[in-house]
Amino acid sequence: MCDAAGVKVVFDGELWIWDARRSESWTFVSLPVEASEEIRERFAGRLRGFGSLRVRATIGDTTWTTSIFPDSREGAYALPIKRAVRQAEGVEAGDVATVTVEVLGG
Repeated sequence: MCDAAGVKVVFDGELWIWDARRSESWTFVSLPVEASEEIRERFAGRLRGFGSLRVRATIGDTTWTTSIFPDSREGAYALPIKRAVRQAEGVEAGDVATVTVEVLGG
C-alpha cells in the first residue's frame, strides 16, 4: 500500500528471474499492480529511460538506490534485486520477501 504522499510502498513479494536473461540471473520482485498504477499516475511525465523511476528499496536490513521498470506482462513495476542484497538477506528466486520501495522520482 502507498503512504499518504503516495511515494512509499511496503509489500510481500516473490522474487523471480527474468526469462529473457535467465542465464545471467537477473532477479526481480514485482510491486503490487494497484500500487504500480498509483505510481504511474503520480509520476507521469517524470519517467526516465525505459519508463523507469528512481527508488530507494529495502529488504531486511539492506537498503539501496536503484530504479523500478514497467513490466507489461504483469501491469506492474519490477524492482531488480542485486546479488549483494540477495546474499546479505539470504533470499533467492522463489522466496518471498518483505520489500519497501520509496519512489524518489524520475
